Amino acid sequence: MSNQTSTSPSAGRTGFQLPRWAGSFGFQIIAALIVGLGLGLLAKYTGSTKASPNGLGATLQTIGSSYVSLLQTAVVPLIFTAVVSSISNLREVSNAARLAWNTLLWFAITSLIAVLIGIGLGVLLQPGANTGLAGEAKEYAGKSGDWWAFLTGLFPKNFLGLGATSTVAESGAVTTAVSFNVLQILVIAIAVGIAALKVGKQAEPFLALNASALAVIQKVLWWIIRIAPLGTVGLIGNAVAVYGWDTIGSLGKFTVAIYIGLALVVFGVYPALVRAHGLSVKQYFSGVWPAVQLAFVSRSSIGTLPLTQRVTERNLGVPRGYASFAVPLGATTKMDGCAAIYPAIAAIFVAQFFGIQLDFSQYVLIALVSVLGSAATAGTTGAVVMLTLTLSTLGLPLAGVGLLLAIDPILDMGRTAVNVAGQALVPAIVAKRQGILDEALYNAPRSGDPFTDDSPAGEVAPATAGASKGPELADAKA
Repeated sequence: MSNQTSTSPSAGRTGFQLPRWAGSFGFQIIAALIVGLGLGLLAKYTGSTKASPNGLGATLQTIGSSYVSLLQTAVVPLIFTAVVSSISNLREVSNAARLAWNTLLWFAITSLIAVLIGIGLGVLLQPGANTGLAGEAKEYAGKSGDWWAFLTGLFPKNFLGLGATSTVAESGAVTTAVSFNVLQILVIAIAVGIAALKVGKQAEPFLALNASALAVIQKVLWWIIRIAPLGTVGLIGNAVAVYGWDTIGSLGKFTVAIYIGLALVVFGVYPALVRAHGLSVKQYFSGVWPAVQLAFVSRSSIGTLPLTQRVTERNLGVPRGYASFAVPLGATTKMDGCAAIYPAIAAIFVAQFFGIQLDFSQYVLIALVSVLGSAATAGTTGAVVMLTLTLSTLGLPLAGVGLLLAIDPILDMGRTAVNVAGQALVPAIVAKRQGILDEALYNAPRSGDPFTDDSPAGEVAPATAGASKGPELADAKA
C-alpha cells in the first residue's frame, strides 16, 4: 500500500507532463499571438470599435494597456540606474575607452547601412505615390520637432526630467498626468556616472547603492516580462480589433516597404556582419531570439533591456563588464528600426504624398539625421519624435505625421524587434574584434530557458550548456 502511494504521484506527473517546448518562452509568445489574433478578430466582427468597444474589446484593451503601463513604470529608475551602472562598470574592463569608441562607431556604421536601405526602398518602391488615400491628413497635435528643439530638450528642468500637465474636464474635475523625458534622464545618468568615476573611492558607496537598486528594479521588471504572453494577447488582440485589415490595407504599400526594409536588415545585413566576423549566424539568431520576440510584442527597447542584456551575456558570450555598458547604451541610442529605416522611408512617403521632389542633398540630410539623431527615440515606444525631427530638417509638412499615426503600432512591433536585434549584435561584434568574446559560450548548444531563476543557489546558465565557463558570465543578472 505504501509503495503505491509513493510511486503513483511520480507516475501521475510523468503521465501528464507537458512537452518541454510547451513551457518555453518562444512557444508561449507564439501561442499568445495566435490567441490574441483570434480574440481580436472576434471582437472586431462582433461590433467592437475604438470609440465604442464591446466587452471583449474593452477587456483586450485593458489587458494590453495595463501591461504597457507596467513596463513604463520601471522606465525612469531602470534607465538611470542601468546607465550609471554601465558607465561605472567600465572600471572593470580593460581598454574601456577603446571599447566605448568602437561601440559607438559600430552603432553608427549599422545605422548608416540601415538608413541607406530605407532610402533605397523609398526611391524604388515609391510608397507615397498614387496612394489613393481620401481626405486630408489627420491633424498632428504633438510638438513640432527641429534640431534647436532637440538640442534645448537635452537640458533637464529637474533631476529626473519629470513633467506634469493638468487638464480640466467639463465637470470641473482636474486631472494631472506625470510625464518624463527619457533623453533628459539619459543625459542626467551619463553625467552622474562620469562624475562617480571621477570622484573615485568616495563614490563607491553610491555606486554600490545604485547597483543594488538596479538589481531590485531588474527583478521586478523580470516578473513583468514573465507575464509577457498575457500582455501579448491583449496588445495583439486590441490592435486587430481597433485597426483590423482595412487600415493596414489603405497604407499597405508603405507598410510593406517598412517590413521589407526591416527584414533586409535583420535577415541580410546582420547575418552578413556576423559571418564576416567568423561567427555562426544560427547561433546569433538562436541566442538573440527570446529578446527579439519580447521586443516585438512590448514595442519597447527599454522594457526588453534586462532580457537583451541577459541573452547578450549568456547566449552570445559578451563579458558582463562590457555588456552592462553596451546594451543599456544601445537600448537608448541604437535604433536601426525606429531611427534609420522608418524615418527614411516615411520621409520619402510624405514627400511623394504631397508631390514634393527631394534632391540629393535632402537624401544626405535623411542619412545624417538618422545616424546622429537616433538618441531622440530614447528607447520608448513609438518613433514620432524621430519622424518629426526628420521632416522638420527636410522642410516637409508635419501634417504627414498624422497620415502614419493610425498604423504606427503595427509598424512599431517590427521596428523594435530590429532595434533589439542590433543592440545585441554590436556588443558581440565589438567583443569579437577586441578578442574578449567567449566563443565557446557563443557556440554552445542552446539547452534551456532564459527565464531560469538567477539566484545564487544552484545557478545554472539557462540558455547554453556552456554558460558555466567563467564566473563573470555564469552569474549574470537579469
